Parts: sequence; structure tokens; C-alpha cells
Amino acid sequence: MKTFTYAITDAAGIHARPAGLLVKEAKKFESKISVAKGARKADLKKLFAVMGLGVKQGEVITVDVEGADEEAAAAAVEAFLKANL
Repeated sequence: MKTFTYAITDAAGIHARPAGLLVKEAKKFESKISVAKGARKADLKKLFAVMGLGVKQGEVITVDVEGADEEAAAAAVEAFLKANL
């Protein structure tokens, strides 16, 4: 299992457009990918679950990746977050 944290820098937090692109990126991999904010956790491959976390600017999220392609999936998701959020 690969785990990393990321602090959201986008002024709008995780809003609809980048959330949709993030879900699309996560769906490229077979690994199970989840994102957590505090005690709440969501499947990163489900847009409404991700949006339901209500992540705002400055909040820290934790991403867990588990599966056959977890190395590549974790790297891709982390790169996406750094580039877009």
C-alpha cells in the first residue's frame, strides 16, 4: 500500500472541474484508490464521493493506493494534485 498526504493550494479547493479530471485519472488504474479528509474517506473513482468531502484550500488530504499498479497510480495521482490542485 502506498500512502501520501497533500495540502490543497487551489483557492476553490477540490471543485467540480478538477475533481472530474482527478476521478478520470484515478480510473486509469486497477488499484483501489481512496482519499480521506479527517475521519471521512471516499473512493477516488467516484466523483460524488470526492465532491462530498468538501475539501477547501489549505486542508490536507490523505491518499491511499492499494493494488497491482499502486506505484504508478500513486505517482500519477500525486503529479495530478501538484499540477492542478
